Amino acid sequence: MNIAFVGCGFVFDIYMRTIRAHPELNVKGVFDINPERSRRVGGYYGFNVYETYQALLDDPEVEAVINLTNIGSHFEVSRRALEAGKHVYSEKPLTKSVAQSRELFAIAAEKGVRLYAAPCNIFSDSVRTIFRAVEDGAIGKPLLVYAELDDNPIHLMQFGEVRSPTGAPWPLAEEILEGCTYEHLGYHLVWICGLLGPATAVAAFSSELIENKLAGLPPRVGTPDYSVACLNFENGATARITCSVVAPRDHRMRVIGDEGEILADSYRQYRSPVYVERYSKSSLNARKFRTIRSHPWLGRLFGVGGRRVKLMRNWKSAAVEKDQQIRSSLKQRIFETVRRREIYAQDKFAGVAEMAKELRQGQPQFLSPEFIMHVNELTLLVQGAGPKGIAVEPKTSFKPLGPIPNGQRGVSSYKMASMPRLMERLLLR
Repeated sequence: MNIAFVGCGFVFDIYMRTIRAHPELNVKGVFDINPERSRRVGGYYGFNVYETYQALLDDPEVEAVINLTNIGSHFEVSRRALEAGKHVYSEKPLTKSVAQSRELFAIAAEKGVRLYAAPCNIFSDSVRTIFRAVEDGAIGKPLLVYAELDDNPIHLMQFGEVRSPTGAPWPLAEEILEGCTYEHLGYHLVWICGLLGPATAVAAFSSELIENKLAGLPPRVGTPDYSVACLNFENGATARITCSVVAPRDHRMRVIGDEGEILADSYRQYRSPVYVERYSKSSLNARKFRTIRSHPWLGRLFGVGGRRVKLMRNWKSAAVEKDQQIRSSLKQRIFETVRRREIYAQDKFAGVAEMAKELRQGQPQFLSPEFIMHVNELTLLVQGAGPKGIAVEPKTSFKPLGPIPNGQRGVSSYKMASMPRLMERLLLR
């Protein structure tokens, strides 16, 4: 598929980390409202540079537009592309209102094109493994999800000094003004709603806790840097999602069922280890002991924390397993190796690749328009909850998605893989 990018800021270079894993995607060119950014990116990666956005839209070879502009520009940039008869993949959040999202999908339907949206971590090997373990009955009926998205105290991290390989600054001011909920909540919503179905009730609270986050901005910018949302789902399950740039980094994902739980360390590490624990009276009681809580290896003997299971793979797993950049120095390759293993390994192209595959094979959208609008609405509700909180019913809904496509089983049965081994059985008697 021939694609073109609009927006050549910091996130563009994150996309480029896995570009060589996607030979089916041909970058026809790039455009940024800042001509210097366009030229810098074009020269670094060897991409064609469009002088104007209209020139990009007028190129008959461009089949899809990848919208990486700032949040406030998402609607207008996507609208123009759809009206020009291009498929669109937009970064999150899709728009700043449900009405705008509905309008975009209406235009797409009228023009016979498709609109997709980030985030795409639902296609990661870790999330696929969580879904399949639930499908296999490894934890019984899923009842509760705990999802953390604390991303470090933003005022202490000196993000303003961070630069991408092409010199783009980390968008610190935009991150502060838009807030961590807008920027981050979708990473958890996309897999939780994909797993549990549509939410039928939202109780949320948000607040701005940190003053003076950045010189040049007001002491308080009026945007939450902390939010917590409790969601009730049509299938009877419940989830709690916490977002902040106040607390130290914590990206854990936990799915708790009536027979056990599944744990993964990070949504942002696409091959993050997944642990499945089958509850027993002994393992639940073992948690009471401080020594066991202080020594995870000891807890494992009693089944606490579960067993690490073999991850599922998919047709794009290799994207985060090795260096996939167009160009990189030895220093960059070493740094990227450490980053992939220890910090995070994302394939931002995963959603674009799934879009291209669905279009090529004539398949319906797995992440349906209704699903995307639902995730968008939930994000907007939590973002606007404020310090007095809200308790509302979402106006959007969707049909449950079902199994994630294009996966390959890691084991024949995750339920069997999580059963206690001999030593655990002896200790649990």
